[in-house]
Amino acid sequence: MRAEPTRLGGEPLDNREPLDIRVVRTEREFKLAKAVRHEVFVVEQGIAPELEYDELDATSTHLLALDQDGAPIGTARMISGEPALTLTGVAGRVLLGRLAVLVRARGTGLGAALVGAVEQAGRELGATECELHAQVQALGFYERLGYAAEGPVYDDAGIPHRTMVKLF
Repeated sequence: MRAEPTRLGGEPLDNREPLDIRVVRTEREFKLAKAVRHEVFVVEQGIAPELEYDELDATSTHLLALDQDGAPIGTARMISGEPALTLTGVAGRVLLGRLAVLVRARGTGLGAALVGAVEQAGRELGATECELHAQVQALGFYERLGYAAEGPVYDDAGIPHRTMVKLF
């Protein structure tokens, strides 16, 4: 069952406000990132919590976006190294996932900034490409960022998805 978002963190953002995107380094920051994911995926989209959080969280790189007041407004997860190779079957590829932006921060460029931050982190690790599993309704967003769809549409947690890849 889907619920109305609670607008975690306050009023709508002015898209000129400075944002802080950082690599999660503390348990507190990880809890903030999980709160954003919970709001977007569990509350808004009705995804079961047991599907949202998995064993890959412990070994992934997480990014957290904060507004000018330090409130969490977005997050993304990057899987790299052996786990990415196991999941994608492609050496040199990172896997971007769990991209979540609160309602009040949508339309500000934050989603694109988080994708760019994951891509940069991947490049710094030597990756040459990035894969993601996009909800079908977000395909256009990722296409504008240079991603190309691969393979058929498939179901993930009751939502149609499609694999997308970008070469660096």
